[in-house]
Amino acid sequence: MNDSSSGAIPLAGQERGASGDALANEDLLPTTAAQRHWDWKDYAALWVGMVVCVPTYTMASSMLDQGFTWQMAVWLVFLANCIVLVPMVLLGRVGPRYGVPFPVLARASFGVKGANLPAVLRGLVACGWFAINCYFGALALHGFLNVLGMNLAGPAPGQTISSSQFLCFLAFWAVHIWFIWRGPESIRRLEVVAAPLMIVASVVLVAVLLARVPAAQLFNLPAKVVEGGPRTWGALTGLVGFWATLALNIPDFTRFAKSQKDQVLGQAIGLPIPMALFSMVGVIGFSASAILYGKAELFPDGLLTKMGPIAAGLGLLVILLANLTTNVAANLVSPSYDFSQIAPAKISFRTGGIIAALLGLLFMPWKLLASSGNYLFTWLGGYGTLLGAIAGILLADYYLVRRGQLQVDDLYRRGGAYEYRNGWNPQALVAFVLGVLPCLPGYLAVSGVIDKAGIPAIWLTLFDAGWFFSLAVAGAYYYLTAKKS
Repeated sequence: MNDSSSGAIPLAGQERGASGDALANEDLLPTTAAQRHWDWKDYAALWVGMVVCVPTYTMASSMLDQGFTWQMAVWLVFLANCIVLVPMVLLGRVGPRYGVPFPVLARASFGVKGANLPAVLRGLVACGWFAINCYFGALALHGFLNVLGMNLAGPAPGQTISSSQFLCFLAFWAVHIWFIWRGPESIRRLEVVAAPLMIVASVVLVAVLLARVPAAQLFNLPAKVVEGGPRTWGALTGLVGFWATLALNIPDFTRFAKSQKDQVLGQAIGLPIPMALFSMVGVIGFSASAILYGKAELFPDGLLTKMGPIAAGLGLLVILLANLTTNVAANLVSPSYDFSQIAPAKISFRTGGIIAALLGLLFMPWKLLASSGNYLFTWLGGYGTLLGAIAGILLADYYLVRRGQLQVDDLYRRGGAYEYRNGWNPQALVAFVLGVLPCLPGYLAVSGVIDKAGIPAIWLTLFDAGWFFSLAVAGAYYYLTAKKS
């Protein structure tokens, strides 16, 4: 397999960005040789910038709240990210070779119009994550303004968000529009500058906490006792689901890589170990807050505001930066391309990003995050199942069916190799349903829609392993049916 990244593959009979082509615009066409200049350091910085964020901080600490020991929590975070790195690197290979983004790659398996399904599903998930990170940024901004003496009120009894916090949410939301308007290159520059600053801030926080609380006391707190004990498979599925979105749309970034080596090395350095280390920061903060202040703080803003005005002010500024770097890269780039896929002639990268940001306003992350259980198991596990099926289909199609060979011209035209039936591939749709449907009863039970006691335990088990199950079933069915067709 030739993985040369020497330049974009020309499209016969097309002008770049021709507005009359229903399946192409300037943003969806293959990248040119001049655009492919990201090296491994850019990808490592990209990942560190995305990893250092409040959701990662709360990842292991929320597991402590679910009955895990800190050792098991951090180990599962590391293991999950080693697992998700595999499809990340495999799908990432498409970027340097062909220069196409995720929704265009999905046309090969789902059809030139059927790709709208995985694009919209992935785009809507990104909108939800965008809203979550805007909310965390809003809490940091709200806390910072209070450090400055504004005395803004928190939620009243029975509320999950106050009016001043909501205004901070809107303000932080608005900042993201500038980066999406400037495009992916502005995001790369942001990550390269921000990543070292956030690493230093994390190290300082850990040093201060360890100076105040003896390590022996910090790391010997007993695990919380929960009914039924910790759910290891459910947690692992949820943790894999944390970056399941990026595992799908990683070609959106690797299409700018100088070479395959750059995207592979950068991702391997920037993902599993930094995820485990920063989740460890969350464990230390969670445990230290319980010892120092009598209450285990799940979110870092709650801890920082108790550590004094200087620590709170500097720490909350870092949280703002961290959530900004994560949000623009992980949760706005993909839906910008995904929504452009729906109507390329009318929706550009910029327009798609604005649509995603507007949809993000409709989510209510303060309710989604009302309990750590809802955050970890319902949200992450539920959408991870959906995206596992899509990843299985894409991997089976590209590696097992096509052996890495794509007819790029046909990805951008009707009536070609990827037309299938009126632009939709029925086998991909069936594979997706077969991968997701068996996990649905467990999802409904865990999310409280139906009574958990009223369904057989097998359905809960399937949901706990949802990402793995849906990837394997959808990928296997697609491969077997595609080989016969």
